Amino acid sequence: MAKGKQQSAAQRREKQRQQRSQRLGGAQNRVQSTTSASRRGPTVRRHSWNQSYMVGVVLLLLVGIVVAFVIISHTQSSAPAPTLASSQVFNDVTKVDTNILAAVGTGSVQNPFKAVQGSPLPPVLNGPTGKPEVLYMGAEYCPYCAAQRWAIVVALSRFGSFSQLYQTTSSSTDSFPSTPTFTFYPKLYKGPLYTSQYIDFVPVEETGNVADSSGSYPILQTPTAQQLQLFSKYDAPPYIDASNAGSIPFIDVANKFVSIGLGQGFSPQDLANMQWSNIASSLVDTSSTVSQHILGSANYLIASICIATGQQPASVCSTAAMQKIEQTLNKTANGVNNTQVALNVTLEADLRRSLW
Repeated sequence: MAKGKQQSAAQRREKQRQQRSQRLGGAQNRVQSTTSASRRGPTVRRHSWNQSYMVGVVLLLLVGIVVAFVIISHTQSSAPAPTLASSQVFNDVTKVDTNILAAVGTGSVQNPFKAVQGSPLPPVLNGPTGKPEVLYMGAEYCPYCAAQRWAIVVALSRFGSFSQLYQTTSSSTDSFPSTPTFTFYPKLYKGPLYTSQYIDFVPVEETGNVADSSGSYPILQTPTAQQLQLFSKYDAPPYIDASNAGSIPFIDVANKFVSIGLGQGFSPQDLANMQWSNIASSLVDTSSTVSQHILGSANYLIASICIATGQQPASVCSTAAMQKIEQTLNKTANGVNNTQVALNVTLEADLRRSLW
């Protein structure tokens, strides 16, 4: 009996222990449930707060985007989209009187062209229709290209005709900002930009004139493999100083003569604070800086084209003034005076070959 009572006592103690454990476990579960419930409450409230926070962030981002768009739009408006040149400007720049060109001669411009040395590839650069090619490579943002286009238009108008001209400016954030000029970007023109029975004019406007937030300009045209080869071969020593290799504008006249960068001999500064109409109307004044530099550069280009075309047309190439300039170019081609005197201005490498 003692043993049975003892066992019963042990069993009761065990049963009580289990009950205590159960009660303790139940209490712990209730505490945990209460704790969990108390935790869930703030969690819900925090989630609600996070939603409000995210809504605020999104609204701030939208405001920032709108402000950035306004700023970018304002920046872009400082570089106007190309517009069709007036008939007066068009006539003034494409119909310069022969007597005025003769009176200016080379103006105050040094010879901007260098004869191609060695064996050029191809020996003669012919354009899409098989005529001697005048290759121009530049960019709308480039102020030096902006200045040189005036001379190009004057010169090429002696061998053919432009259908029309779209005027624009160089970049408003580059050196010599917003230099008045024209653009040769073909997609602006309905039909051929230029026609001639003597030459093929091939322009490449590589980029536009409005930079994005990273400072990059939009791509307009991509040079062909042959154009890249010519640019790499001739936009380098000995035709230009090594530190300025890759500069634009780059002009190749039938692989006979090349002109690079500021080799054109005049600065965009000459056109500062002027409008297209002012520049165009100044061309009739043979003593003006504008006329001396633009027409002087144009005459050098005319003479180089005359050599490439075999003196055609005779009405342009056989004049005494043009023959005199051709003699200078021929001396360069024959190896005499082959080293051009350094320019007094610093050449700017506006575009490196890596961009192509």
